[in-house]
Amino acid sequence: MSTKYKFLKPYTFKNGVKVKNRVVIPPMTEASSFEEGSVTRDELRYFSIHSGGVGLFISPVANVSEDGKGFEGELSVDDDRFLPGLTKMALAMKQNGTKAILQIFDAGRMSNSKILRGTQPVSASAVAALRPNAETPRELTNDEIEQIITDFGEATRRAIQAGFDGVELHGANTYLLQQFFSPHSNRRTDKWGGNVDKRMTFALEVIKSVHAAVEKYADRPFIVGYRISPEEIENPGIRMADTLHFIDVLADQPIDYLHVSMGYAWRTSLNDKADKGPLILKIKKQVRDRLPLISVGSVEKPEDAEKVIDAGIDFVALGRESLREPKWVQKVETNDEDSIRYTISTRDLDELGITPSMWNFVTVRLKSAMHISNQPDYDKDQFDNKLAPHEGA
Repeated sequence: MSTKYKFLKPYTFKNGVKVKNRVVIPPMTEASSFEEGSVTRDELRYFSIHSGGVGLFISPVANVSEDGKGFEGELSVDDDRFLPGLTKMALAMKQNGTKAILQIFDAGRMSNSKILRGTQPVSASAVAALRPNAETPRELTNDEIEQIITDFGEATRRAIQAGFDGVELHGANTYLLQQFFSPHSNRRTDKWGGNVDKRMTFALEVIKSVHAAVEKYADRPFIVGYRISPEEIENPGIRMADTLHFIDVLADQPIDYLHVSMGYAWRTSLNDKADKGPLILKIKKQVRDRLPLISVGSVEKPEDAEKVIDAGIDFVALGRESLREPKWVQKVETNDEDSIRYTISTRDLDELGITPSMWNFVTVRLKSAMHISNQPDYDKDQFDNKLAPHEGA
């Protein structure tokens, strides 16, 4: 077995959970669940095919509340009736010692009344997202906010009971946790909004709820992660000064890792073009080793992954590359790197467990960023200082 790469070395979290290597499959939308959120056999097959090599496998996102659904084919963890399917899902993801993490969220305003079957989407404030055809959401009441916080805790309970090794709170990619932190989507003047500290309140209360569920229900060490997007391009919007302050607070919360969602691991500022310092290194400096970090974004080759680890980042995530090559880690471990696939053919989709709905989703959203073998490709470095079509993968 190869020992030349540091990303193959194990890692032990402070709570005692040992992960066999530093490679992560990040959460990627596969749009393959049943309409009401149940896990399908196609998904279970996909999870089984792609598990077994990486240390951590983070699932596609699951909504914690019925009105928190963000897209068709999305997993749900909002009711106990999903437990049998989630239990099968956790088992499928835990091949050969891989740890299974269930990502949980509420989409907030990043949904619409069609997806919600006639219900108006909700958010921190009644401000529409700056995207085509975005609907104006309804501002959540205090009681509704408290219920969503409870829902995150209940979702965590179900993840524990289903056999997952942890949950990741999806506070990135403009979903509800980020909407409360953003000055664009949060214009409230009560305890849930205002200055940067007040805009953290919702996220911190969610963490408390999740931690309480872990303390009450977990009969084993259980991982809680938090995912963030460092900046927004909206004005007003999240800027790095806000994020670094937030991270300073997050690093002292009862969470086990911080996952930084970007389309390019070495991206510089979206807003300050004169600042050429990679955002991940600014975040690392702010964390001061209080939490392990996961970095993601256009990492494909072993040397790409090792560069991340060499920079002092604890974990490296392979998104789109893990779709193309589910045996990436195994091939690196056995000195078989020359056989790693860096392109994907439409003829290989069934072999890779990629459903038609997932393929439609990734090709519509990511286009040439998937490295499709018989189509024009792209230069991943073009996203070093702007949003990519594949944030977090």
